Amino acid sequence: VQLVESSGDSVQAGGSLRLSCRASGYTYSMGWFRQAPGKEREGVASICNGSGSTSYADSVKGRFTLSQDKGKNTVYLQMDSLKPEDTAMYYCAAKRGGSCSGGFNPRNWDYWGQGTQVTVSS
Repeated sequence: VQLVESSGDSVQAGGSLRLSCRASGYTYSMGWFRQAPGKEREGVASICNGSGSTSYADSVKGRFTLSQDKGKNTVYLQMDSLKPEDTAMYYCAAKRGGSCSGGFNPRNWDYWGQGTQVTVSS
């Protein structure tokens, strides 16, 4: 399965940005991670493709929304009220099976996109 991400962008603090990720085949769940320079990769949001249930990191709750278009095998990450600390490389990820409750441990995710840069300036 290949994951194709939309291009990121540079925005000012308080702005919005939407990322998309399309999977070339079946996935059990999909999500987004991010990694800032010098920091570990962290989970941002995930969605269970069957139930549509979502999970969010505390740092983005209330600001980011993850949705899906099952027919297009695509997920959308709507990012509002962006902050400079949201600046990072964002990676789409997917699982081929297992559990949707596995959290954001990168080791539990099977497929990864190439990453797209999001920069938020103050």
